Amino acid sequence: MTEITAAMVKELREKTGAGMMDCKKALAETNGDMEAAIDWLRAKGIAKADKKSGRTAAEGLVGVASQGTKAVVVEVNSETDFVARNDAFQDLVRGIAKVAVSTNGSVEAVAAATYPASGKSVADTIKDAIATIGENMNLRRSTALSVEDGVVATYIHNAVSDGLGKLGVLVALKSTGNKEALNAIGRQIAMHIAATSPLAIRPEEVDAAVAERERNVFIEQSRASGKPDNIIEKMVEGRMRKFFEEVALVSQAFVINPDLTVGAALKEAEKTVGAPIEITGMARLLLGEGVEKEETDFAAEVAAAAKG
Repeated sequence: MTEITAAMVKELREKTGAGMMDCKKALAETNGDMEAAIDWLRAKGIAKADKKSGRTAAEGLVGVASQGTKAVVVEVNSETDFVARNDAFQDLVRGIAKVAVSTNGSVEAVAAATYPASGKSVADTIKDAIATIGENMNLRRSTALSVEDGVVATYIHNAVSDGLGKLGVLVALKSTGNKEALNAIGRQIAMHIAATSPLAIRPEEVDAAVAERERNVFIEQSRASGKPDNIIEKMVEGRMRKFFEEVALVSQAFVINPDLTVGAALKEAEKTVGAPIEITGMARLLLGEGVEKEETDFAAEVAAAAKG
């Protein structure tokens, strides 16, 4: 019997839009066969859509920039990856990130800020770029982090150019210690965040609604065991403790050294930094996250154009 992992359930949910429990049941019924599980859900009328085909994430780039004790990460979307590889588009995203450092980091503030190369607002500069490059673009997201004393480390995963890529991370570390050593551990933690996408810095900061949904799922799963309520309660509490450990940054196993949690790794780093370290903020922007656009049938478009 194939083990049904959380990653398999997550993948099936993303492909079908079905609920977590339905996805888990579908995988169990089909012995973990992803394609068969999709068909099982569709046959039952549970899948909202076959997301595997016909849709794709938005293209573009994520850019980071920093200045002193402040850093920003921005996401600028384009219609195609071809444009994202265009030097002019890359210069635009890099420039927007640099402009964003002087703002509060909100999309509205960045869009209204002056873009030095054009003397116009970022929003108007993007409009001009649309006319020049011939493809729709938009500033979708922007986040800024700062500390009074410390560093905001940045990381771009699989960078396509300086400060640009598909996934950008910021992590703010408050400390009076050595800034070079602090930035080194900060970059490692940023890499960890890129890999694990934690929901919160500390367990007590996990969104209450998210935690409640997980608890309800665990309750339903535990009830299926037929055990008495007092045993179910203990089972659920145990699973919730594990859930918090898995989704909170400081309690996760550090990807650089899995023998330590991130929190323990920070304590170790304090010896090198020479002062206590506190994580005060984090931001992770994955290109196109939460956005899908419909793929067009190019052959059909050509045929339609030929018919006039």
